[in-house]
Amino acid sequence: MDVVALARQTRLVVDAVETAIIGKRQIVEAALAVLFSDGHLLIEDIPGVGKTTLAKALARSLGCDFKRIQFTPDLLPSDITGTTVFDQKTGDFFFRQGPVFANIVLADEINRATPKTQSALLECMEERQVTVDGITHKLPEPFFVLATQNNIELSGTYPLPEAQLDRFTARLNIGYPSINDELIMLDKQTHGKTVDTIEAVMGPADVIKIRDEVRNTYVDPSLKRYVVDVVTATRESDMISLGASPRGSLTLLFASQALAAISGRDYVSPDDIKAMAIPVLAHRVIVKPEFRLRGTSSRSVISEILQKITVPVITGSKP
Repeated sequence: MDVVALARQTRLVVDAVETAIIGKRQIVEAALAVLFSDGHLLIEDIPGVGKTTLAKALARSLGCDFKRIQFTPDLLPSDITGTTVFDQKTGDFFFRQGPVFANIVLADEINRATPKTQSALLECMEERQVTVDGITHKLPEPFFVLATQNNIELSGTYPLPEAQLDRFTARLNIGYPSINDELIMLDKQTHGKTVDTIEAVMGPADVIKIRDEVRNTYVDPSLKRYVVDVVTATRESDMISLGASPRGSLTLLFASQALAAISGRDYVSPDDIKAMAIPVLAHRVIVKPEFRLRGTSSRSVISEILQKITVPVITGSKP
């Protein structure tokens, strides 16, 4: 698949999803970049802005098997991964798959569950497998976790541990729609939910093919150094107590490749890296308490780092 065909196909997905998520094209493209970079996505925002709708719209447009897990304080790890069950008729034990066995898994309000239940996703997200009673079960391909969480200030929530956050390629905020976009949404949904009318424009095999193809997107050596410089700056910043890990460098590179391919280019530009830097790195760093008290956020720190580091000049595609 050439880069033009890849961009055309992904544009069909974006157009389909935009029928349900009005005016959030940049968010949809970033979500697809995470998917095609073989990562997972965390969406953090207030209730009611379309987090669950985005997950459903993506699954329907991609033609992928979709499961939704509603995270609650009483949810158990086995409710996610599955459990071994005894069959009285045959006298044998068999594994009953949990809802995590799907191409796209919506972990809805993930921070409402206890840390023990949250950690049930760690092996799934990293190894693409589930181990129950010493037996390993492979998850389907492609496998994409899209988790939503309410702002931690809301009642009844548990903060995600750093190890869990680091498994997510990116964290996005949808935000409120503009006045015009909200009016369009009211007109479209007067007679039903538009997400239910979305038809698939590709299938799981196409997703795997695109995912493999984006890794061929050329990255100039100077841009690789730029990625490392940005990540290193998070470790050396006086405002950050915990910087991004090497996984942050890898995921930033892969997400930038995917975004470039979605944009119809066979090479990564500095703008691709800058566009994905905050979503990929902000949730991986911890701002020191004294700076948090002054209103400094991880997003603002990453933004400041991007402004300070010299952006390399590249000539274009692979020589």
